[in-house]
Amino acid sequence: MIIANNINKQFGKLKALDNVSVTCNKGECIGLIGPNGSGKTTFIKSVLGMVVCDNGFITFNGKNILHDWQYRANIGYMPQIGRYPDNMSIGQLINMMKDIRNEKDMQLDEDLIKQFELDKLMHKRMRTLSGGTRQKVSASLAFLFNPEVLILDEPTAGLDPVASEILKEKIIKEKAKGKLVLITSHILSELDDLVTQVIYMQDGKLIFHKKIEELKTDTGQEKLSKAIAAVMLKTK
Repeated sequence: MIIANNINKQFGKLKALDNVSVTCNKGECIGLIGPNGSGKTTFIKSVLGMVVCDNGFITFNGKNILHDWQYRANIGYMPQIGRYPDNMSIGQLINMMKDIRNEKDMQLDEDLIKQFELDKLMHKRMRTLSGGTRQKVSASLAFLFNPEVLILDEPTAGLDPVASEILKEKIIKEKAKGKLVLITSHILSELDDLVTQVIYMQDGKLIFHKKIEELKTDTGQEKLSKAIAAVMLKTK
């Protein structure tokens, strides 16, 4: 579904992506992890077309994304920090997004709007919302248009435990439908029940891309955080 082939990106002297090649297929939930500055955000922005790679290429369903910008309609993106017009209400924001998409026959997925009880807060202006409620809005928008691919950047950051569990259950449900889910998170315990594969990046390089079962077998560890630590100790 998404193939990155030897992609490179440099900002001045900083090599944000260094010859990265990965293949991400339908029905997988992939944890994209690594320390700050590892290249995760640049990789995500490259997939979204927000950053143009210096070398290499990315394909979405077999088409080079440089020549097919419409692929973005098939991706639901939840940023780490959602930035929205302060004076808009939640309802106005959601309606604006529907108007922008303008796809009358599309079956909307409003599960999270209802489960997060945002339908009771539609009159609330974005500037008045807590960080957690803004996260709920971001998550609801990411899933709203039934995308084939979900890219979720630190999705549970700022969410209370109940909302976090609602979101995790939704991710599992969508993965079971055959969708591709890419998740970044610094809280590896959050990923234990979700991910089927792990992409680990460091200093712009792909260190490994493994199935979770393979990673646990190789390290003899059941917890993702301990498995990652074991791999990194071996590579030092």
